[in-house]
Amino acid sequence: MIANHKLLIIEDDESLASLLKEYLERHGFIVNILCEGSNAVESVLEKKPDLVVLDLMLPDASGLDICRDLRASWRGPILMLTAMKDDADIVVGLEMGADDYVGKPVTPRVLLARIRALLRRGSADEKAEIIRKGNLHIDVPSRKVVFENRTIDLTTTEFDLLVLLAVRSGRVQERSLLVEELRGIDFHSFDRSVDVIISRLRKKLKSSSEGDDLIKTVRGVGYVLTVPDESL
Repeated sequence: MIANHKLLIIEDDESLASLLKEYLERHGFIVNILCEGSNAVESVLEKKPDLVVLDLMLPDASGLDICRDLRASWRGPILMLTAMKDDADIVVGLEMGADDYVGKPVTPRVLLARIRALLRRGSADEKAEIIRKGNLHIDVPSRKVVFENRTIDLTTTEFDLLVLLAVRSGRVQERSLLVEELRGIDFHSFDRSVDVIISRLRKKLKSSSEGDDLIKTVRGVGYVLTVPDESL
């Protein structure tokens, strides 16, 4: 069990927030609640939680705006709570920098599983490993990425997806399996989260030259990281 991690729940439904707080505290978490979004960014920076649970439909502020503003200064995992049913709406949240989402009505055990998966991925890797692929250098324990001598600032999920692709570079990775590994749960339905995160990675790993993207799409299958060896 993951214990003593700090969570911040930003949710205006006080009864739901209290229910989730009680459930998560029974499973060893330290939970704070914020029932308004107007000072959400300041609260995150002050309280320094290990993970933020963010409702995207707050009455006094846009959850999407909060997510975007947080990403300007905070790289911890963000788990969206959303009543939105349209895939396009969920994609917008992911594009703003969220790492995962849970739909409403919320099932506490599903939320717990998603939180645990995100925190496992955010912890240091047990295998001290440096991955070098051409101009791409990944220090797994310190979660540091350098590309073309530039330090690349990545979110938890962006980093984990990049590592998955880098350690299997040259081999096509099926998108459904990437979803399963990233989320820590079985892939049962259409999920565009990996596509959005790939798009975010491509923007951040844009070469200063006019070379090809590091991450290529294999239509109908998935993605592959193709980087030449440094010796070439």
